[in-house]
Amino acid sequence: MYCTHCGRQLGEGDRFCPSCGWSTDPNAPSPATRPAQRLSRPMHEKKIAGVCAGFARYLNVDVTLVRIIWLVVALAFGTGFLAYLVAWIAMPADYGETRAVDRPPALPPPAPV
Repeated sequence: MYCTHCGRQLGEGDRFCPSCGWSTDPNAPSPATRPAQRLSRPMHEKKIAGVCAGFARYLNVDVTLVRIIWLVVALAFGTGFLAYLVAWIAMPADYGETRAVDRPPALPPPAPV
């Protein structure tokens, strides 16, 4: 079997081409038809400005891992603070739909006196 994208020979159990990353599944959407993921700051997941949450969502990793790595880089090299400020300014805010678990519970109306 050969990759339909780059022509490299594939093994029997390969699900993706090791050269170009193209899926061997004929029904899988091509990267050109998949929607591009946008780097933005999700405002419903933020702690300070949402920069780490945005990078975590973009890279599809845990936000705690991104926050720890960013803190280590900031403390070790000092460039993390400047990079955070630049990302805060450059990344657009995403006020998308919040999930029901993210919303605070509605308070009941006060009882009449």
